[in-house]
Amino acid sequence: MITKKDDRRVKYTKMVLKDSFITLLEKKDISKISITEICENADINRATFYAHYNDQYDFMNQIQDELLGNVENHLAAFSKNDLPIAIVDMVEQIFEYIKENARICKLLLSDRGDLNFQKRVFMLVYENIINNIVWNDSISKEDAEYIHAFTLTGCIGVIQKWLNDDMKKSPRFMAATILKLTSEYQDLYRNSKTDV
Repeated sequence: MITKKDDRRVKYTKMVLKDSFITLLEKKDISKISITEICENADINRATFYAHYNDQYDFMNQIQDELLGNVENHLAAFSKNDLPIAIVDMVEQIFEYIKENARICKLLLSDRGDLNFQKRVFMLVYENIINNIVWNDSISKEDAEYIHAFTLTGCIGVIQKWLNDDMKKSPRFMAATILKLTSEYQDLYRNSKTDV
């Protein structure tokens, strides 16, 4: 039976390993990082690392899974309550989460990041949002997919800029900005759509 003391130790161990890993990722590519380096920086032995992870790639996947799981929890609120104020609150919570995890988010969304992670973000948002875009008969599912690709790529760019600018704007401001840009684009698309 795992006690609270053991659970705290596991959380602490994972936290220091993650911090060590992120510090190394800020300096070099994942393929150049050894388990020994991660463990030495964290002051944790290799056996402890291997009790939780297979290798640095498994470690990265688990970090990504945790991030995406938390974003998915925030997105789930969108489908339950689509009032505009609730949407702003939900997006603000996502920005708060990004801010709390700025170091790893900045890495994952950078050139050094994993393109597979960006694809997973794309699919997660797609699965949770695309049906909400197709609320009007004037927008086909195919058109909604183009709108989604365009807006999501733009949103990732805005998030990258925000992270690179050291998050000077508040999460609330960023949420309102993202929603304004995406809704204005969707309105523009609907109002100017012509069959080609």
